[in-house]
Amino acid sequence: MYSILSKTIQQLDWEQINNDERKRTLQPLIDFIQLKINSQQQININFICTHNSRRSHFAQVWAQAAASHFGFENVICYSGGTEETALFPKVAETLSDQGFNIFKINDGTNPVYAIKYNDDSQPIIGFSKKYDSPFNPVSAFVAIMTCSQADVGCPFIAGAEKRIPITFEDPKISDNTSDQTMVYSERSLQIALEMFYVFSKITK
Repeated sequence: MYSILSKTIQQLDWEQINNDERKRTLQPLIDFIQLKINSQQQININFICTHNSRRSHFAQVWAQAAASHFGFENVICYSGGTEETALFPKVAETLSDQGFNIFKINDGTNPVYAIKYNDDSQPIIGFSKKYDSPFNPVSAFVAIMTCSQADVGCPFIAGAEKRIPITFEDPKISDNTSDQTMVYSERSLQIALEMFYVFSKITK
């Protein structure tokens, strides 16, 4: 891991999550991953939000970093939306501030970013897309619904073995306010904490 990212991770106290309700929310994802590990299968996780612009990208990136941190190399994380928009620039800025190496591959109305947590791994490709985009898996994946709107508005995810609601408050509420940087940082770190908690519970 890059040094700044390692420092960010060291500040996460995933061992001390004491919210029992949140633990129950995360348990189905732990169970899904553990089942795949036990049967030596590839683990595909697709994080889905309405616009695939904020929460689903935070979750995809942090889950992939957590899987690598704990040595699970057969995990591939994706993200998608019920519609295509664009990765919100503040998300890329926040992840960069927290230690990821991010560079823009392609500009335009829906720019494409390469997001790396170390020099030796393939970059995570970040851009907005529908959950059923050809870029994402078509079968044998778990769909994680990161916002209640997507969970309610998209009751059927074709190809998903399982769908699990793990929702987060939208940092968009802080846009155009003086609290934006703080809110995006807090939401990113909350998602990081929970993804590291999930993978810390998996046994090889």
